[in-house]
Amino acid sequence: MPVFALLLAEGAERVVARVFFAPVLPERLSFVITSSVKTPPARSLLDWYDRHRRVLPWRSGPGQTADPYAVWLSEIMLQQTTVKAVGPYYHRFLEKFPTVQALAAADRDDVLSAWAGLGYYSRARNLHACAQKVVELGGFPNTVEGLLTLPGIGAYTAAAVAAIAFGVPVVPVDGNVERITSRLFAIEEPLPASRKKLAVLASGLNADKEARKRPSDFAQALFDLGASLCSPRSPACGLCPWVEVCAAHKAGIAATLPRRAPKAVKPVRYGAHFLVIDAAGQVLLRKRPEKGLLAAMTELPGTPWRTEPWSTEEALTHAPVQTEWQDCGMVKHVFTHFTLQVTVYAAHISRFSNQAVQEGFLAPATGVDALSLPSLMLKCIKRGLKTLAT
Repeated sequence: MPVFALLLAEGAERVVARVFFAPVLPERLSFVITSSVKTPPARSLLDWYDRHRRVLPWRSGPGQTADPYAVWLSEIMLQQTTVKAVGPYYHRFLEKFPTVQALAAADRDDVLSAWAGLGYYSRARNLHACAQKVVELGGFPNTVEGLLTLPGIGAYTAAAVAAIAFGVPVVPVDGNVERITSRLFAIEEPLPASRKKLAVLASGLNADKEARKRPSDFAQALFDLGASLCSPRSPACGLCPWVEVCAAHKAGIAATLPRRAPKAVKPVRYGAHFLVIDAAGQVLLRKRPEKGLLAAMTELPGTPWRTEPWSTEEALTHAPVQTEWQDCGMVKHVFTHFTLQVTVYAAHISRFSNQAVQEGFLAPATGVDALSLPSLMLKCIKRGLKTLAT
């Protein structure tokens, strides 16, 4: 396991970071980062933040005490999801579960239902488990170490909650902070190989006393800087409070950083799902297994997902009823690690057999939106209904 030591004096004029890696292979690996860039002045960033801070539903106002529940909930929702997309879900979720106690006491299916559409459903399951643990503890831990013991909380989330909610002087390193750091120090090594190096350098951004007096504001100022002026493609360097100490700006390469290694092509998996509606306008649904992708979520009956395409004949052996099925075409859905191509089949029948209902449950076809289905299933249902209507 590699270990490192960061040598950085508080308030130092210049940053000199030395990172040592323990020998994990026969060869000894080490590197030294030496930059002539001055330590970024926290006062400049904080002054800019005081004038331009974003108003966000989970963010406390100037002089107000942050709510750990709101901070934690927003950080979990914002994982792999944009601020714009999270806003409506955050409001609805908070209306349904206004406190961590309410969330802990809720039925897990209600939590999954409220989460539906945000994706990455393991976050919702961990959110529920974490709320129960927090209630058991009597409140959120107020240290990074304590927060790391909670379900679903990793290094970034622990640092973000600790800094924003409890004023712990740490720098949470997300994509925004990685980008800012790569530009400040002109780190041209591409991600993900440079990630450890960037984390070490980022940890020193709050080295001066001004940053440590306002750890919550400093962390959020970094987020806002990365989300606005220090944007991925067109950084507004002329307006940046740190332009004078930015090595990438001086070198004229800010817009090219951080660099990224070429992404591997995502593998493709294939499946088929069946939309069948009876004369009463009811659709057959079922629950997915308790473990795995989209665990415990509601879906249309269908085949397993696999790496080989399904022939129509083979797919229909997994159909929930024997009837005349219409091929509705393919729905494509992108997951984190693979792309799924689903062939949708649809049919009308007069009534469901007892056996079919025992293997799932019925719901009004006109009310499927109220079931908060995963977006993949909503796409499949929409495709099937369109075919049946023609």
